[in-house]
Amino acid sequence: MIKGFWETLKKPIFVLAPMANVTDASFRRIIAKYGRPDVTWTEFVSCEGLLSEGREKLLMDFWYSESERPIVAQIFGAKPEQFYQIAHLCQELKFDGIDINMGCPDKGLVKGGSCAALIQTPELAQKIISETKRGAGPLPVSVKTRIGFNKNEIEEWVPALLGTGIAALTMHLRTRKELSLVPAHWELMTSIVALRNQHSPATVLLGNGDVKDIAEARSKVEQYGIDGVMLGRGIFGNPWLFAEKNPSIEERLRVAVEHTKLFAELYSSVIPAKAGIQWTKPFDLMKKHFKAYINGFDGAKELRVNMMGAETSEEIETIVKEFLK
Repeated sequence: MIKGFWETLKKPIFVLAPMANVTDASFRRIIAKYGRPDVTWTEFVSCEGLLSEGREKLLMDFWYSESERPIVAQIFGAKPEQFYQIAHLCQELKFDGIDINMGCPDKGLVKGGSCAALIQTPELAQKIISETKRGAGPLPVSVKTRIGFNKNEIEEWVPALLGTGIAALTMHLRTRKELSLVPAHWELMTSIVALRNQHSPATVLLGNGDVKDIAEARSKVEQYGIDGVMLGRGIFGNPWLFAEKNPSIEERLRVAVEHTKLFAELYSSVIPAKAGIQWTKPFDLMKKHFKAYINGFDGAKELRVNMMGAETSEEIETIVKEFLK
């Protein structure tokens, strides 16, 4: 087992969940600045896509800054030979680790046999891990998954994964069928810890699901004896999550502007001939962040409405400056 950076981390370990169209390079840089987690993940990226003509566009999802280290590339797919090739790419891009997504419940991806569909094909999942490790060289390989597809399958699924010698395992404590519609089944973590201890005690075990802040994460670690927790939705509008800081309204607004400007810097370019802006990621992606940053204070609704109508970072900066006068 190659543990890489996982071996040097101080426990408990609190990490940032990968979320598509949320934890992009711009947001991760903001998080690293105001409350860096112990480990950062990229958004998940298709192995097949990275081997296609669309490769250049997808490589944007692998952009990262040195401030985010240790940084883990998360990949998905259904063909072991593609994982071998992309693991080599992750080495070339100097990531600190590789994580295989075996938990995303998206219907289209599941239909294609990847992500949570791999829970139903454990032998294929094992082959994918093996090929990823073969291509990863010195990089540690980890997996993020769920407790089952339609029902609890930890007694079969968890040992199948642990038997491959993965460096770390993140368990999202719901089935694929449950999506995020029910509370996470944290009561199952005791059994998962026992399985880890039996089959691969050196594997780092992280829990995931419904944990809102670091205080709650610490409580889960103490209660269940896990190595750490992956936090996701609590990061919306709150880059200070891992720093456990409560920012002022002005701080929130100024960081919202900073985040927007960084997004524009990374994902837009001016086209003189058309006198306009071309976005490599749509500016509308920022608007879900505005909803999170701008709430819970007098005038928030009106400010949010104004920001939702903006189309550039300059407009956002002007709107916020007017509000703070």
